[in-house]
Order: sequence, then C-alpha cells, then structure tokens
Amino acid sequence: MTEPSKFDFCPWLFWDHATEEDRRAQERHQAALREGIGLDAAGKVFISPLAAVHTDRLRMGDFCYIAAHAYVTDDISMGADCTVNPYAVVRGRVELGDAVRIGAHTSLLGFNHGTAPDRPVFRQPITTRGIRVGNDVWIGSNVVVLDGVTIGDHAVVGAGSVVTKDVPAWAMVAGNPARPLRDRRTARDTPASGDTPASRNTPDPAPAVQNVVPHTAGRALPDAAPLIGDDLERRLADFAGRARAQAEAVLARCWTGERYVDRPDAQPTVRAWADAVEIADLLLGGPPPVPAREEIVAFLRDRQDPATGLVPEIGAPGSPERERAKSPGTEGPPEEDASGGRPELEGVTAYHILSVGYALDLLGTGFAHPIRAVSDLAPKDLIATLDGLDWARNAWTAGSWVDAFGTGLYRNLAGFGVRGENLETLYGWLLTRCRQAHGMWGEPDGDAGWLQVVNGFYRLTRGTFAQFGLPLPYPERAVDTVLAQARDPRYFGHGNGNACNVLDVIHPLWLTGRQTPHRRAEGEAWAREQLDRALGGWQDGAGLSFALTLGHGEARTPGLQGTEMWLAIIWLLADYLGISDTLGYRPRGVHRPEPALQLPG
Repeated sequence: MTEPSKFDFCPWLFWDHATEEDRRAQERHQAALREGIGLDAAGKVFISPLAAVHTDRLRMGDFCYIAAHAYVTDDISMGADCTVNPYAVVRGRVELGDAVRIGAHTSLLGFNHGTAPDRPVFRQPITTRGIRVGNDVWIGSNVVVLDGVTIGDHAVVGAGSVVTKDVPAWAMVAGNPARPLRDRRTARDTPASGDTPASRNTPDPAPAVQNVVPHTAGRALPDAAPLIGDDLERRLADFAGRARAQAEAVLARCWTGERYVDRPDAQPTVRAWADAVEIADLLLGGPPPVPAREEIVAFLRDRQDPATGLVPEIGAPGSPERERAKSPGTEGPPEEDASGGRPELEGVTAYHILSVGYALDLLGTGFAHPIRAVSDLAPKDLIATLDGLDWARNAWTAGSWVDAFGTGLYRNLAGFGVRGENLETLYGWLLTRCRQAHGMWGEPDGDAGWLQVVNGFYRLTRGTFAQFGLPLPYPERAVDTVLAQARDPRYFGHGNGNACNVLDVIHPLWLTGRQTPHRRAEGEAWAREQLDRALGGWQDGAGLSFALTLGHGEARTPGLQGTEMWLAIIWLLADYLGISDTLGYRPRGVHRPEPALQLPG
C-alpha cells in the first residue's frame, strides 16, 4: 500500500518541494494511469496515488492537481491551475476553466438518474447534461453541484452550498439551495484575509463567504429556515408524474390525423406543431409519437419563406399553401398581405421565429434560411423602428417586437454565422433607453397600471438579455416594478389570471434573482401562491388551459398552448423556490433557462 505523503493532501506544494525521487515516482504513476484512464496531461500536473481516478477521458492543464481520496470518473476536462482537493468527487461530464479551486469533500455530479415510477431507481436510465465551470472560480468545502449547472467566471460558492441552478459571473452564492449574496466587485462584507488563494502554491481554506448573510431584513439564510414544505414538493412530483403519464393522450387529443391543432375543433396553426414538440420534449424526452420526426421536421422547415426568413401562418401570404395555389405561369410580383407588403415582424409570424426555431432545435435541426427580415435591416432603420414603437401605450407589443428581432439575430448568428452591426445597435439602444427609475422600458398606463410595461419587459428581456446571457441594467428597480404588478388584484385576484400574466411576472423575478436578492422573500411568497394554484389546473387527458379559472370559452379549454406555457411556468416558479429538480423536467425550448448563446459581458 502506498504511504501517504504531504503532497497527497497538499498537492500545491509538489512542484516547489518534491525531490527527484518524488518526481520520478509521480511520472511512473502517471505513465501507469495513461494506459487506463485516457489521461491527457499538459505540463506539470500531480495526481495522488491515493486518489480513485477511473475516467474515460481526463484532460489536465498545467499545474493541475488531484489530491488524496478524490473520486474522479467519466469525462473530465481541467484548464490550467485547477485543484481537486482531498475527498472531493468529480463525476459525469465536467468542464473546468482555468484557476478553479474545488474544496475538500465537495461533489460535482455531472449526471443524473431518471425518476419515472415504472421501475426502481437503480434501473433508471442515466442522463448527462454536464457541469461547466468558468475561469477563476472558488468552490468551497462540502459543496454539491448538480448536473446541468453552469458556474460563471470569477464566481465564489460558499461552503456547504447545494448548487441547483446556474451561478452568474462574479456572483458570491451560498445556502441550500445556493442563492446570490452579492457581486464580488462590490464593497466587501468580510475580512480580506484568506478570501482568495494567493497563488497555485497556496492551500484552499474554506471560503470566508460562508459567514456572509444576504442584505434582506428579517430573513434567515435558506438552509436555516426552509422556504417551502415537503407537501409542495410532493405535489410537484405528483403533478409531474401525472403529466408525464398522460402526455401521449394530451398530444393525441390534438392530432387530427394530418395536423396538430391547439385543441379539438380548432383551426390548424403552426404554433400547435411547435407546442406539441415542446410538450413531448419536456414530458417524453423526445419528439411527439406521431407523426414521424422526419415529417414534423419537413413540415416546420418548409413553412419558412426564403425571401424573408419568416414563418407565415398556415394559409397566410408567403405560406406554402398560398404558393401552391398559384396557377403555373401566373406568378407575377410577390403577394402582399393586408398591410401592403411582405409578412411583417409582428404577431404570430414574428412569434414563429421563437416557437418554430426552438422546436427545430429540439428536433436536432434548424431553419433552412437566415431571418433576412432581421439581417437586411440597416442599423439606422433599426433605431428608427425602435424609436417608433408605441412604448407609451403598448409596451407589450413593443417588447414582443424586440423579442422576435433579438431571436432573429440569434438564429442568424448561431445558424448561419451572420452577425452584422445590429446586435451592438440593439443593445446600445436598450441600455440607453432603459428607465433607471423603474428598470424597464415604457411607462405605466393610467388604466392598466404596470401590465403593459411588465409584460413587455418579459418579452424584451427574454429575447435579448436572457437569450444572450447578459446582465440587466437596473435589476433592483425592475424587481420593485414587477412586484408592484404582482400585487395588482385586477390580474392576480381571486377568479382571474392567465398564463401570460403569471409568466410575465415569474420570468422577470427569476431572471433578476440571478443578479440580486432584493425583496426575495416577497417574490417567493407570490411564487408559492401561484404554484399552489397552477398545480391544481391539470385536467386528465387534456392538459392545462390558458386561463386557470372556471368557465367556458377558448381560454378555459385545455390545449397545447396552455399546457406548454404552464409546464414552463411551473418549472420557473419551482426553480425560483429552489425545488425544480422535483419535477424531473427542464425547459429546453422557448423558455429555456440557460442562454442560447453566451456573449461576452
């Protein structure tokens, strides 16, 4: 048996203090490992002989260390200057940037088990979304990081934390579940000594952030006073199991044999196909059972107008149906819509950039053509268009236009490498027009209050700041405005409320909550109330209606749109409360929590 040495437990000392005999022994150990663990080590690295390293692939940059009794398996990539301290566990697919410190007894678990009720847990399939850790990240002792989490550059995770969702760059987080405490770039709350390892040769003490408390009056740390009870988690699990078991019936109810419709007897729409794809991905883990995936892909891709890149509604100008209806030899000039031109970036046509684009993502493909309605707009015309939107009286429509435009920019950049000047132009306009007083765009209406402004804020930020992973300009003021809207009884009182209004509050709360803990307790109380109500809305074999209120009419009839939206809303509400893992699903389409494309901050 190998005798322990100081290097096994203090590996950062190895290259400064190891003897020639120590170095030869380490070289022999690494040579033996290379044959069995897929080791790709660059420069000077140290792997303790007392560590259990059983990887399929292990990449280690210069001055990386794995200490005694660490348990490392599967597919691990480490940049330069990374340390896995004693008794740490790093498993699954894990990518570490440069200068990542992982404290003792910490676990990074880049995999998960299924939880379906049809078989024992040990027979469930293993899923892997992976864990990604940026550069200059400090993860304290006894931390657990779950599969699917991304930790941004320069972040600090306090000792004993359970990290269930992404950590923004520069954030200091702590608790169970981990919550933001402050930004590292703000004034310090703790003594400077020991806060950051001075160099690669300095041991990693437990982060001083473990003693920091959020600046929220009267509220204890999450792990000191549970925010929700076991009953709510049980109801979440029951809801998800019920929805999963009935997903095929919900989809079959809206399949005519030829097309998807939102609900029985409704007119065929493009969105119904996209909603079916999203529901199937959430609850069944793949495409809808019918028709074949290839048929769904062909239908959605063929909807796109090559001239504009937009996706008109079924039967609208520019749609395949209208094109096929033309007699041979009579093509003539492009067909005009009611507005006197090609389909505009508005209404359902604009929303299809979101719904169809993300549905194609989930099906493993994408648009056939760039969104030329976005790429062909000159920067000066973009500014004129933004200035001309009705921010004073119709901020929701203005925000939805920005959402579609931002998503078109993403589609062009990610799918076709088309960037142009409009990305910078759009963000420059947004940052200079955001109202510092309330953190949003537009002004409240004397009759509707904050409804238009908050709803427009959701759509605007979804397609820009959230989709590209950029911070909001005034998150605390935005929280104040959103909570003012959340208290308005006209939209959230007894007997009223719908999916849009709840989504337009919870997504901004969730998004701003990644930057600030400002008034978190109030937001969580509202989220619990809405979650309690939403979980009672499922109708067997039919799903969820757009409006979760009693009565008749289209909005109160279960359909694909209501089901898709509420499944995402329930996840956002649960994730804001730190219990979304109980659901066993995570949105990957229009309502995905991760940025679709990470831009530099």
